[in-house]
Amino acid sequence: MGIAPVGRKNRNVREKSFILAHKLAMAEDSKSPEEVTELLQAWSKGDQAAFDQLAPVVYTELRRLARHYMSRERPDHTLQATALVHEAYMRLANLHDLEWKNRIHFFAISAQVMRRVLVDFARSRERRKRGGTPLRLSLDECADLGLPNDDGLLQLDDALNALAAEDARKCQVVEMKFFGGLSTDEIALSLNVSPDTVLRDWKLAKLWLLREMGAKEG
Repeated sequence: MGIAPVGRKNRNVREKSFILAHKLAMAEDSKSPEEVTELLQAWSKGDQAAFDQLAPVVYTELRRLARHYMSRERPDHTLQATALVHEAYMRLANLHDLEWKNRIHFFAISAQVMRRVLVDFARSRERRKRGGTPLRLSLDECADLGLPNDDGLLQLDDALNALAAEDARKCQVVEMKFFGGLSTDEIALSLNVSPDTVLRDWKLAKLWLLREMGAKEG
């Protein structure tokens, strides 16, 4: 799914929404899964008030995703978790025409948004580099898809795009697990498959991705 950056026209409104979401999330304004699903579906129909009520849920989930991903990053990584949450929130809030199914669907889309923000950031850093030899990813370094550098993330993104063309579901499993930190049961619910199928897809997808990245590395 292509997720474009937020246009300047909507950014000021979303900035205020982000600040409010942060405050409400800090106050632990929690909602039940049923309430979240109802609000998501109302938001799909254009109810802005529903999104305003969802804001702390969105913020909290994106903060969880950011912590999940940044925990694997090196200490000197220039992208901070707060900045990651902020940009992802802006993009997610700009998804007007998406028909939300339930909270698990929301988590899955959030993982996609997080992937795009991280990849865009990595590509931006690559463009700013002045000379030097690009870092290459070894198979030992990503044995469990724990990627230590921007170049590794870009390789994974390219490999995931190739995987999506061959097996979209396996790509979604990796996206939700690696970028979203979703559990096997949550992924199974989102994709309407059994947990065993998710585990099998995850195992096969990892092998496929490692081979794909290794072939390009050689």
